[in-house]
Amino acid sequence: MRTTSNPVFRNLPKQEGNGYASFGSATAGASQATQQFGQPQYAPAEPYQTGPTSRAMTIDDVVTKTGITLGVLTISALVSYFLVNNNADLAAPLVIGGGLVGLVLVLVATFGRKMDNPAIVLAYAVAEGLFLGALSFMFTNVQFGGVGGSALIAQAVLGTFGVFFGMLVVYKTGAIRVTPRLTRMIIGALIGVVVLALGNLVASFFVDGGLGLRDGGTLAIIFSLVCIGIAAFSFLLDFDAADQLIRAQAPEKAAWGVAFGLTVTLVWLYVEILRLLSYFNND
Repeated sequence: MRTTSNPVFRNLPKQEGNGYASFGSATAGASQATQQFGQPQYAPAEPYQTGPTSRAMTIDDVVTKTGITLGVLTISALVSYFLVNNNADLAAPLVIGGGLVGLVLVLVATFGRKMDNPAIVLAYAVAEGLFLGALSFMFTNVQFGGVGGSALIAQAVLGTFGVFFGMLVVYKTGAIRVTPRLTRMIIGALIGVVVLALGNLVASFFVDGGLGLRDGGTLAIIFSLVCIGIAAFSFLLDFDAADQLIRAQAPEKAAWGVAFGLTVTLVWLYVEILRLLSYFNND
């Protein structure tokens, strides 16, 4: 079973039986002959057993739950943006509070294996919406050193969903196949950027600008482009993980976990695109 760079997709079934319509084609979603690190594949596990009152997850469930999650996040972000617009003192508390609550919910969902809990998923959407709304205001308001102009937010939103749908097409057509080698490369790159980001944060406490990864210079632009690229390729792994759940006939509620994982990646991608656009629009 392949893994995914998104931490909320865990313990996916190994069997790909006859399932429902899925994200990709057989070429893109087919199982590999070997597992990660080239080990032989273990004996397949039994597919999920659905109860008498439940049914197997379908692609419609994934689309619906993801749409609901993103809808809640959008409403929360709009509320946060207008709150900060009326009272700029709320910006920092909403960014810090929303970001920390969102991180805690991701950890609870991941390590507590509650990814399919709709309450946690929607609570995460609310927290991240508050975070993104306030952060977007700060990036575009000169009072916080922003570049000015809310059009930057619209560009970031369009760019985020453009990348999302572009990678969905890439996955569906099988232009790039999700293989164990690709998975290892993406996960390794993800770990690398996280370590660099943390190192830059620590260095910023002692040196102005830290390692230069977020100061708007050439190195910062390159770093943001790398992060955007990794986030984009992470979608391929997320689509593949969702595809395997559908093929294994996972319960309907598992669609909440898929929506959660995709939302986590979308949030990261949006922040990186917004940051990159602010670099180019900064005088």
